Formats: sequence, structure tokens, C-alpha cells
Amino acid sequence: MKYPFFILLLVSLCANVTAQKDVPAFGKVDKADLEMKECAFDKEAEALVLFDVGEVYCSLNLNSTTGNVLRSELARHVRIKILKDKGLGQADIKIRYYSDRNLEVINNITAQTINLDDAGNIVYTKVDKKLIYNKKFNKRYSDVIFTFPEVKKGSIIEYKFVDNADNLYALKNWYFQNSVPVKLSRYTVNFPNELIVSATEQGGLRVEKKEDQQGYRNIKTYTMKEVPALRDEAYISCDEDYKQQIIPLMQAVELVGQPRRNLIRTWPEIIKELLKDEDFGMQLKKNIPRTADLDVMLAKITDPYKKMIIIHDYVKKNMQWNEYYGIWAFDGIKSAWKDKKGTSGEINLIMVNLLKDADLNVHPVLVSTRENGRVNTGVAGVAQFNKVMAYVEIDKNIYVLDATNKYTPPNLIPADVLYSEGLVIEKISTFDWGWKVLWNKDKLFQNTTMLMATIDEKGVMKGVANIFSADYSRLEKMPALKKGKQHFIENYYTSKSTGLVIDSLSIENEDVDSLPLKQRVDFNLKTNASGDYHYFTANLFTGLEKNPFIADNRFSDIFFGYNQKYIVTGHFTIPEGYQFEELPKNIRMIMPDTSVTFSRMMAANDQEISVRMQLEIKKPIYSVEEYPYFQEFYKKLFEMLNEQIVFKKK
Repeated sequence: MKYPFFILLLVSLCANVTAQKDVPAFGKVDKADLEMKECAFDKEAEALVLFDVGEVYCSLNLNSTTGNVLRSELARHVRIKILKDKGLGQADIKIRYYSDRNLEVINNITAQTINLDDAGNIVYTKVDKKLIYNKKFNKRYSDVIFTFPEVKKGSIIEYKFVDNADNLYALKNWYFQNSVPVKLSRYTVNFPNELIVSATEQGGLRVEKKEDQQGYRNIKTYTMKEVPALRDEAYISCDEDYKQQIIPLMQAVELVGQPRRNLIRTWPEIIKELLKDEDFGMQLKKNIPRTADLDVMLAKITDPYKKMIIIHDYVKKNMQWNEYYGIWAFDGIKSAWKDKKGTSGEINLIMVNLLKDADLNVHPVLVSTRENGRVNTGVAGVAQFNKVMAYVEIDKNIYVLDATNKYTPPNLIPADVLYSEGLVIEKISTFDWGWKVLWNKDKLFQNTTMLMATIDEKGVMKGVANIFSADYSRLEKMPALKKGKQHFIENYYTSKSTGLVIDSLSIENEDVDSLPLKQRVDFNLKTNASGDYHYFTANLFTGLEKNPFIADNRFSDIFFGYNQKYIVTGHFTIPEGYQFEELPKNIRMIMPDTSVTFSRMMAANDQEISVRMQLEIKKPIYSVEEYPYFQEFYKKLFEMLNEQIVFKKK
């Protein structure tokens, strides 16, 4: 893979983290920090980042022989206090870097654990250099990995390192926010005046900014103090999308007497490089050896959709994913095809080849899965993607296929990229390349629950629930089902309703992914009682037993990814000699923007009552600004879902 700008050498470069009075030297520890029991601004924190400081030093050397020479170097120093046993995971360190051709090198690593002994003396335990090792992640990236010794509740761990890089590899996004609170985080970019550098902020908290001019250099410093932990919220797309951060961007070089040299890359440039890359584009031109069994399956098939299903299913069943993500085929698709095992890039590029060979309109599409975070389409760079899939168009219908995903049928866009943007790769001269929103509004998360139950004089409800889980509801349940029925029962039934006993479970359509997953559950449940009154709810086996939006404040958007539909019907019979009290009212609720609707209807006759509830959510995502309205609606929704049906003895 070639890079169009600045793969050059530098005569000399030095960098030091700018001295700051609030950042002590390595190893100089205040005893009060060792005696600290909790974080002052987050009492629940399991650990606290005391400080995380880094300075990127960029250097430009003018040489008539080699041209412009650009290098970058990051010096970083991190210190963390362990407050609880749950915080011990902070002692496992992994630093990823671009190791191909030694364009980026991590060196000068120093790390130590600091404790107080029984006598109150400060004890230092250094990380043995022999236990700091490099592990190749793939052909282009590696990890520096090490673990701190003697770490326990109360310990302080600290480490520092230098990241030397050709080009701008050391100029990375700086995250002020972490899974634990941060007392101080500071990021400095130090660059010559000839370089034009910008930085954008992400997050809603205030960042202190300072800019200094020192001779022929410009120094920009970004500081945050007492940064709260970024804790998980229900239906968050990815933590990385919401972390408080600075995104630096080297825009151009402006030399006296020379035209401005732009350093910002474009997506067409990226695509042209990818198509020439030996680990990506050239793999699309490989002729994979044909297999007799696949040829037989396709021999008499003329329908493009059926061809796609056969090839997709064949690759899923015959290729084993080695759990490595990526867009590349570093070992080549022929080798992976022969071994029947490979990375996600190799397996899905194999599938693209086979689909092309079957004369289907298919292109590779670069995607970023939910756990990898949202792609910034305004900044061109392949490092944002962690997977490639097949993008197929048949009769104006779009299909996105991932052969490493064993449960997703071809008619569903994989859930881990749903409602994201994918970059379709094709020659720029065509109209096929470009950004596509990966979403189909007609494919829902759809759950239908049908209840039939009888309550005896002891207040025990016995009945049958038939649950139909279609599309994304089915897809969500399949991994748990493959772990066994008992795991499935605990995950979806007994953990949701206190006192619920499952007598039996039968499953239909487990191996037919085009049909809803049908679950028949025989159950019994003791109803609640108070004096002569008994009461129960029809909200059973729905997946809506608990409101996930109870927090008054939220920092992230609500990301479902799909539209949703829930239908609940129930028929309940109470014992002879009992009667219903006043029934909950029939009701219909609608969100102000009409994107969410809920209805409930009840009708009773002697000892029998029928219930029907329906919830529809017609938006895949709700912004954080919409949260107050959404939260209020959900509060009322769960009051209606869980409102008790009361009966008593006549």
C-alpha cells in the first residue's frame, strides 16, 4: 500500500512533554494519592486516572534532495489510582500502532507499580522490560502489551512511552474521557509555522484551549479537569462515538515562495489506492479454484437472488472465521480458500469473488461495526473501517452480506452495521462507488406474544405462551438459543419475571432463518395478593418487562438501528366465585412526533378477560436532545404495560 505524501526521513527530532506544575515527574508521588480511598468527584469510581498527558511534536525539514520531510512524535505519561478490586483491569495495557515498514515505533517504555507497605513506606515495583512485548495484530498493525505487577486496591500504576513516526501516525485522536473518571488530561500539539493544523472537539464538556507562539513554532494545548467516567447507557451505539476528545488534522504545508501543499486526503484518492492494493483490490481479480459441489448447486439456477443465497450460505458453512477483523486479505484469498479459514476481510472478499463469478452486481463495501464506532465521512482514511462486506443489488433491492455472521440471513442487513454508512468500492469513473446508508425500513424488530392462562383459587397462573420473533428479534435470540435451552430460558424468561417457572419449552423454525422463531412456553406463576385481592399483569414474555430509560440525564443518542413492533394478546380466566375489579382503561398514546405509538384494549366477561397491547417505534435513532420527551413517554408506557388487573372473591 502506498501513501501519496511524506514517506520521508528526518535528520533529527526531539520532543519532551511540556513541563507543567500540575504534572509531577515520573515516580514522584504524593503520599496522599496513595492513601486516597475514593474519587472526590465520583464516589462510585473503581479507579481514577490521576493524569494523562501527551505532546505531539511535528517536524518539517527542508532538503533539496529529498524534498519536504515530515515526522511526528508523541511523548505520553499516564498515572492511574486503583480504588476498588473492579479497577484492577486498568493494569492491563495495550498500545496499538502502525508497524508496517516501521512507519511507527513505540519505544522508551517505562512502567511501575507504586504501593504503601505496612509501615507506610512507598514501595516501587518496576515492570520488567522482558515482560513488555510486541504482538503482531495483522500485517500492518502491532500491539505493545504489558501488565503491572503487585497491583491491588490502593495501588498507583504509571507508565510513559514515546511514539516515533514517519508522517502523521503519531498525530492521533486524543481521548480526555475514559471508562473511569479522569482528574487531569492534557494534549499538546507542537508544530512549525509552515504546517497548518486544525483540531475539532467532540463531546459536550468544556475544553480549556491555549495557543502559544514560540519562535517559529506554534503550540496548541487542550486541557480538561475532573472529567466524568463514560459509563454504558442503554442502546448506545458505541462509547467511542461519545467520548470527549480532540480530533487533530494536519491540513497543509505553506512554504515561502511555494504553492500551498494540501495534506488532506479525499475518498476518491483512497478508493484508487485500495483498488491497486495487493491486499485488497488485487484480491478482487483473483480466480478462486472452483469447487465441484458449489458448481452443482449453481448449475441450473438462473434466478440472481437464489444464486446469491446459495453462495452466501456456502461460504458461511465452509469458511471458519479466525475472529480477526479487518478489510484486508493479508495472506491472500487463495490461501484462505484452501485452508477454509481466514480473517473477516479474506472470507468476505472470497464471497465477493464468487458472487462476481456468478454474474451478480456486487461490490465490496467498507463498514465500521457498532463496537468500532461511527465513521467520520468528512475525514478520508481507511483506518476508520474494521470490516468489508458484500454489497449486492438485485432488481433495485439492496443486500449486505457478511459470511462471518452465522445467524444473519441474506435478506437482513447485519445488525452490527445497521443504520450506519458504508463506502462502496468501485472505479471512480462509474456511478457505483460512494456512501450508502445501510438500512431497510421494512425489516423490523418484531415480537408477537400470545398468552392463554388460567388462575386457580390459590392464585397460581398456569398457561401457554406462543412467542413469534421475526427479523431482528429472531436474530437477537439465536446466539442465546445456540447455547442451549436452559441458557435461553434464563436469559429471556426467568430473569425477566420474578417467580416465573417454565415447565417446558419447544422451538420451531430454528434452522429456517426466513421464518419467525416460534417459541411455545408452558409456564406457571404465582400472582400477587393483598387480603381478598389478587392482581397480575399481561406484560409477560414480551421483552418489555423493564424500562431501560429511567435516568433523568443522558449523554448519548438512543440507537436502536431498526424500527420495532410489539404485539401482545392475552386471554386470562379467573376461578369461579371471583370477579374483576374496575379494569385498566383502554388507551392510545402517541409521541409528539408520532414516531412512537402505544395502544391497550381490555374487555372482561364474567371470569374471562381479553387484553391486546401494541407498541410501534418508527425511528431507528433518537437524538440526545429528544431524550426528555422519549423518557417521559417511556415512563408512561411502562406504567400502562405493567398496570395490574385486579380480581377478588365475590
